Amino acid sequence: MLAATNATEEHVHSTFASRYVRAPVPRFKMPEKSIPKDAAYQVIHDELMLDGNPRLNLASFVTTWMEPECDKLMMAAINKNYVDMDEYPVTTELQNRCVNMIANLFHAPVGEEETAVGVGTVGSSEAIMLAGLAFKRRWQHKRKTEGKPTDNPNIVTGANVQVCWEKFARYFEVELKEVKLKEGYYVMDPEQAVELVDENTICVAAILGSTLTGEFEDVKTLNDLLTKKNEETGWGTPIHVDAASGGFIAPFLYPDLEWDFRLPLVKSINVSGHKYGLVYAGVGWVVWRNKEDLPDDLVFHINYLGSDQPTFTLNFSKGSSQIIAQYYQFLRLGFEGYKNIIENCMENMKVLKQGIENTGRFNILSKDIGVPLVAFSLKDSSKHTVFEIAENLRRFGWILPAYTMPPNAQHVAVLRAVIREDFSHGLAKRLVAHIEQVLKEMDGLPSRLQHKKTERETQEEVFRYWKRLVDRKRAGVC
Repeated sequence: MLAATNATEEHVHSTFASRYVRAPVPRFKMPEKSIPKDAAYQVIHDELMLDGNPRLNLASFVTTWMEPECDKLMMAAINKNYVDMDEYPVTTELQNRCVNMIANLFHAPVGEEETAVGVGTVGSSEAIMLAGLAFKRRWQHKRKTEGKPTDNPNIVTGANVQVCWEKFARYFEVELKEVKLKEGYYVMDPEQAVELVDENTICVAAILGSTLTGEFEDVKTLNDLLTKKNEETGWGTPIHVDAASGGFIAPFLYPDLEWDFRLPLVKSINVSGHKYGLVYAGVGWVVWRNKEDLPDDLVFHINYLGSDQPTFTLNFSKGSSQIIAQYYQFLRLGFEGYKNIIENCMENMKVLKQGIENTGRFNILSKDIGVPLVAFSLKDSSKHTVFEIAENLRRFGWILPAYTMPPNAQHVAVLRAVIREDFSHGLAKRLVAHIEQVLKEMDGLPSRLQHKKTERETQEEVFRYWKRLVDRKRAGVC
């Protein structure tokens, strides 16, 4: 009788009146027994409330809002495995359409009805790995044909590259030759980049939209200088453009800017669909100039899913939802819609930038032409730092990253606010007001700085800042 009563209570009482909310949440071992679905949902839902608000996360370039109609399409496809091309041929066709549209947007030399060469990826990190592997393999083939060694490949980048380039170099045993930055110039210098090129350089990687400041690197000048060097040496060193952030900006705002396949040495381009491609996290793209730029021996053919299927990815199974969402955005928005959204982002960026400048306390490091973001540093860091500002803004819900620049500008500490589609004029004004409030409060506090920091002390402060944020998460405090 007691067991029956307990079972009844399980169904009568709300989750908050049950034993599940007072039991410790499993952290290391799978629980021995099951719990009701509503209790499991509530426990996890409540823990997730302590996460930051994605809409106020201005550290991220990744899309945080999509239309409800697209949400429905994504949920309807959540059980489709993207790799099962024979079982889901329409999903495969949608991916191919996206590749064709992106290649066309980037001026790839393909005909009206010709299929472009490219693939959908989990993000730009995978896309960069694939592009890098293609460059390495083509370089190896060329060197073997010439009877030369293939054991010391290198890639030339700026020190401002995203960490995925360092991962590629380390994982696939390629030396990373970085052009150092300097104060006031936070992108790769094309002249210095070409100077670093040698016979073992598999490619030079240029960034269209630096993560640090949003600035576009000068791919046209790089192409011209590298063309001249190739003519002198016969090396034929190509260019890859990392357009993760800027690939869905430049075509709409700066159509005359030459950075893509209009430049002969650009052989491949990656772009993040989940950034300004306006899709939730989990989709990137890489496209090649033509078939010759993707070595055949990197493409695998499998038939155990029902038909011969070519595949060139680092992973295998993955969801189809983001691919479908990307096609929805292309179909729904078209060129006009993307242009309007990016223009709105730029206008709201200018509102935020002007408000920050009006405080009189910051230097603006970002440029007007580039990714819509505002990167700014304190004019006077003798009493307080950008890390303190970032920490204090958290209590209003804002997440702004504070970081130091790469070598040789590591003494410059910066705050950055990325402007996405869902960041409005009103939010820009509210953020400026909160920055002003934080500055006023900090002015009334004693300085945390007792002396001028060494470079090591600055790096330690960066570490402590991020560690505090992680520790707060673990402690359940937002």
